[in-house]
Amino acid sequence: MITSTRSNARLVRFGLFALILIACGYILTRGSSFQPQPLPSQGAANRNPAANQQAPPAQPAQPAAPPAQQQKIKATFVTLARNSDLYTLSDSIRMIEDRFNKKFHYDWVFLNDDEFSEEFKEATTALVSGTTKYGLIPKEHWSYPEWIDQEKAALVREDMRERKIIYGHSESYRHMCRFESGFFWRQDILKDYEYYWRVEPDIKLYCDIDYDVFKWMKQNNKDYGFTISLPEYKETIPTLWQTVKEFTEKNPQYLAKNNMLEWLSNDGGNTYNGCHFWSNFEIGNLNFFRSEAYQKYFEHLDKAGGFFYERWGDAPVHSIAAALFLPKEKIHFFEDVGYYHVPFHNCPIDKDIRFERNCNCNPKEDFTWKAYSCTTKYYKVNQFKRQKGWEKFSG
Repeated sequence: MITSTRSNARLVRFGLFALILIACGYILTRGSSFQPQPLPSQGAANRNPAANQQAPPAQPAQPAAPPAQQQKIKATFVTLARNSDLYTLSDSIRMIEDRFNKKFHYDWVFLNDDEFSEEFKEATTALVSGTTKYGLIPKEHWSYPEWIDQEKAALVREDMRERKIIYGHSESYRHMCRFESGFFWRQDILKDYEYYWRVEPDIKLYCDIDYDVFKWMKQNNKDYGFTISLPEYKETIPTLWQTVKEFTEKNPQYLAKNNMLEWLSNDGGNTYNGCHFWSNFEIGNLNFFRSEAYQKYFEHLDKAGGFFYERWGDAPVHSIAAALFLPKEKIHFFEDVGYYHVPFHNCPIDKDIRFERNCNCNPKEDFTWKAYSCTTKYYKVNQFKRQKGWEKFSG
């Protein structure tokens, strides 16, 4: 009886030991599902609205979930380009893909006033991880409207050439600015998208972006995002502000209650200080441009003729509209992406951010806090806490 009991006990112990071994093997082969969260840097803490209500909202520092686990936003990259831009644009695409889009696979829409070549389509399709689409701009979106005196416009270009005003001599530049101001968002190829990210040839993206910027914009109720802001050349827009004031005086219903007029004007709206978001980088909500306010605003500007009789750029046109028609909280400064378009750099000055995001830029070249930048005024108007150590990069 005693022998039988001992045998049974040995069998029970053997069975328990076998079960433990099996369980351990299962865990080892399956691996752990635990994902450690990165510790927030001092700079990230300063940007967290929960930690400091005066700080602009922070972008998430944690790695994004695999694209298959995400519900993608209806968003796309948008590039206006010619066939001759292929190889300078290829560098831009490669950077965007390596730093961001290889994780999220968003579409890319290319627009041209001429047919894209097969070489252009094949090369860009090979570079983009999402779906590529190619749109031909309608002639009426890239030509003189009937009310423009083309001889007068030509004389203006001649005068600006003599005065050496940047792009003042260029006819195609004016068509581009008018198109980007009033027609890019009307293209049929974009009708199914809600958000866009504008990309141009010869740009650089310095930092890894491990979160979905489109999803972040939507979840945080942002309609316009920028990286660099600066004053416009006054010689190119002598009557733009007066034309804007004529529109807003007739249509005060379009002005947002909590707008950023103070960012645009140093004297309560009497004059324009030239501040604008540099539109070669934009991440925005297409529905803002589709709104009645923006469409009526553009129609008023277009009828005034300043795109051809002066040299109104799409950057001040977009910026004035965003600053006046959107509440200030819907405009966002992307301080963490790292961006370059000749000759200005956006580079995170917080070294922890640079290391976390694998940035390859020189913070001493960052334009944000330089005297000529309008981003300092953006922080002041919004009463945001400035980035730690900003004063070391303001010279």
